[in-house]
Amino acid sequence: MPTPTSASGPDGPAAVRDVDAGQLRAAVEGAVLTPADPGWDAARTPWNLAADRSPALVAEPASEADVVAIVEFARRHRLRVAPQCTGHNAGSLGPLGDAILVLTGRLQGVAVDAGARTARVQAGTPWGAVTAAADPHGLFPLAGSSPNVGVVGYTLGGGLSFLGRKHGLAANHVTWLRLVTPDGQALHVTAEAQPDLFWAVRGGAANFGVVTAMEFGLFRYGHVTAGMFVWPYERHLEILECWHGWTRMAADDVTTSFRILHFPPLDGLPPFLAGRSVTVIDGVFAGPAEDARAALAGLRALSPEVDTWGPCSPSGLDGLHLDPPDPVPGLSTTMLLDELDASALERFAAAIPPGGPLMFGELRHLGGALRRAPRGGGATSRILADYCLYGLGIGTESGNPAIRPALAELSTAMAPNSTGLEFANFAERPTSAGLLFEAADYDRLRRLRASGDLGDVMLAGHPVPAG
Repeated sequence: MPTPTSASGPDGPAAVRDVDAGQLRAAVEGAVLTPADPGWDAARTPWNLAADRSPALVAEPASEADVVAIVEFARRHRLRVAPQCTGHNAGSLGPLGDAILVLTGRLQGVAVDAGARTARVQAGTPWGAVTAAADPHGLFPLAGSSPNVGVVGYTLGGGLSFLGRKHGLAANHVTWLRLVTPDGQALHVTAEAQPDLFWAVRGGAANFGVVTAMEFGLFRYGHVTAGMFVWPYERHLEILECWHGWTRMAADDVTTSFRILHFPPLDGLPPFLAGRSVTVIDGVFAGPAEDARAALAGLRALSPEVDTWGPCSPSGLDGLHLDPPDPVPGLSTTMLLDELDASALERFAAAIPPGGPLMFGELRHLGGALRRAPRGGGATSRILADYCLYGLGIGTESGNPAIRPALAELSTAMAPNSTGLEFANFAERPTSAGLLFEAADYDRLRRLRASGDLGDVMLAGHPVPAG
């Protein structure tokens, strides 16, 4: 049955008209859903329940050929294509009324080549599947902190992992990818065969097409040393000041984050966290165990009440950061920060009080390999900042209206230390793409977008404008 929708096509706004979803259903093996179909609400609902997605259609391709058919259908009907896997960062897409939301979750699969130290994944694969497959080989991917996050979207947004200070951004370790371009071509994209496109997608992501598969490098450790220290909230400023001083001397082998956390009394939380406000430092040391003990000695001397640091496998890192195991609504803010002084630390801590609307505030230590642009890196190849700020409140705009003002207060408090840029993996609201890239890289992305998506078919989170 035709589905009424209002669309803006390549030539400007179009009148409300019918889109025959039956034509697309006939062309694909996967599912196509309209607002009239059972399962519509479940399909359009992302992992972050605070984002309300209302696309023209939802398509769930079962193959790369399906993706080609979806893109061709979108072009014919003057619709746009918005690919996503889990929807952790769904709010970055903005309005979807003129778009087909392409959910890649049916494209599952991971294959580890232990000899080559690589993993190949299909577009809907989550990180938990990769770490499980890598475990028997002692190989570590540059995975996200949640096992439920999709590999492709995370990686092509940059990919900031707990091995990042040692190995840099995950996007720099992609070796090839399969891409359906806005004109419906299915390409095998490598540095040799498609150098401009290979550069652009690693950071520019869905601005340049729908990735259906990808290969990337793994790192052999067997085990790393990982864990968390926990202190009572009352010591937060003392611990923050000590951690900040410690990070200024920390080796590239160790990547940590500092968080003030206010936990509700939930049954699924460990007893030492449920219903408490605490100070937490967690992270990973990618090197010999004896070096890890020496590196962590300064933090351990602060007498944490909980110390879980020890040998950890790839899949053991899945729960390190205590990301929610199930979908939740969340509103957040993020910012890249230069070096912090005592005033900045005090302002950060003061903006996340117990009893407030924010569940946590985080400072993630950057630098090391994250700051160095490797030869052959992508459009997002480094982070020119010392720390990444992230603040989160659990709820929606309407359900908890105090969250946004509290996030704004946190952002205002840290603005004097901002680099003026953000990092795409953490930017969960529509953001000008110019804030995500260095100036020369942004200009190059715009030129490539202008030459590669003449019909403005692709709709990415934080879209790069053509021209």
